[in-house]
Amino acid sequence: MIAFIEGEVIEVGEDNLVVKVGGVGLRIFVPVELKSLRPGESTQLFTQLIVREDLLALYGFATQLECDFFNLVLGANGVGPRTALAIISMMSIDMIRRAVLSEQVEMFARVPGVGKKTAQKILFHLQGKVGGTLSETLPTLDVDTEVMEALTGLGYSVVEAQAALQAIPRDAEKDVETRLRLALQYFSS
Repeated sequence: MIAFIEGEVIEVGEDNLVVKVGGVGLRIFVPVELKSLRPGESTQLFTQLIVREDLLALYGFATQLECDFFNLVLGANGVGPRTALAIISMMSIDMIRRAVLSEQVEMFARVPGVGKKTAQKILFHLQGKVGGTLSETLPTLDVDTEVMEALTGLGYSVVEAQAALQAIPRDAEKDVETRLRLALQYFSS
């Protein structure tokens, strides 16, 4: 229904933004990476409107692919919009693909609010729907896993480590040292 929104950020909340569009402020729930926007900045979001008996909520994403994966995850039995948003926030699209293709249930179980049974349901639901092959995503699997382990070894929580991984630019080098340095810069900013 509402597929795309462009406007000025008015307010940044814990898990949402208020975006002014044509004189109306829309509260849009967003992944962690979009909380770096500041009031006064212009933004463009691909959105998904969730309509339920007791809920009318708008969820926004930086790319159409993230929005599509949100809907894929949302289709799993027992997964609501908040859980699907948490997964998109904590795992990149590549991480989701790798977890599904290599059948790593524990990757989904690391997301706050996702237990082992729900993680299994998500994995089962996404099999055959995420595209790609394991060999396409394998080169960055070891690197991101090592960076995640290094960050948690330094005392950061899994959620913090995943947020730092998400903040690494997509065109960054694929070596552990560079990615770890960029992830640590996320915490200093």
